[in-house]
Amino acid sequence: MTNKSSGRWHSRTGCSIVFFCLVIIGLVFDQITKRLAVRSLGDGRVVPFLDGRLQLELYHNPGASLGLGSSATWLISLLALAASVLMLWAGLTTDHLGWTLTLGLAFAGADGNLIDRIIYANGFLNGKVIDFINYGWSIGNVADIFLTVAAVGFILLLLTQTPIQGSGDEDEGSDSEDGQSDSTDSTGVVSPMDSADPTDLTDFAVSEATGA
Repeated sequence: MTNKSSGRWHSRTGCSIVFFCLVIIGLVFDQITKRLAVRSLGDGRVVPFLDGRLQLELYHNPGASLGLGSSATWLISLLALAASVLMLWAGLTTDHLGWTLTLGLAFAGADGNLIDRIIYANGFLNGKVIDFINYGWSIGNVADIFLTVAAVGFILLLLTQTPIQGSGDEDEGSDSEDGQSDSTDSTGVVSPMDSADPTDLTDFAVSEATGA
């Protein structure tokens, strides 16, 4: 049981490390691209990208991802903050890599935009998010891409019924196996002394002493 529990703990610790690394890298990358967009596109220029399939254009978005909910910025900020707390808890408790990657991307995406709403606010959490990737039908940023990929990950994990934490059945099975292994020697053979009846052993000892 000790080895199994240790393995589960190391697995959870490893997932937590991956979660934090992904969040940090995601947040840094998102904020760097936004600063570059402000510096390069702040004069109102529009730059074609990917042979004109996309356009790089600066836009300050008061709403949520992809420009939704622009009239309720403070409410969106509070929801993002609450979701971030839940995702942080889940990211630190899961021992499944798929959940770790999905939660890490979702956390980085949500907090990447939340940072904008905080640092650019002139009221209560009403700052505008920096968007610069124009898809033609909507405009977004790197954080929105993280959220979109995470949404696909959540759907796949839920459809496959993947648990966020490992089952304890394996630990119980490990206990049973450890209990059985105690009655075997290193070669896997049951020792006669372990399987013998204590009464028979006593009688045997008495008879040997009498015969002597």
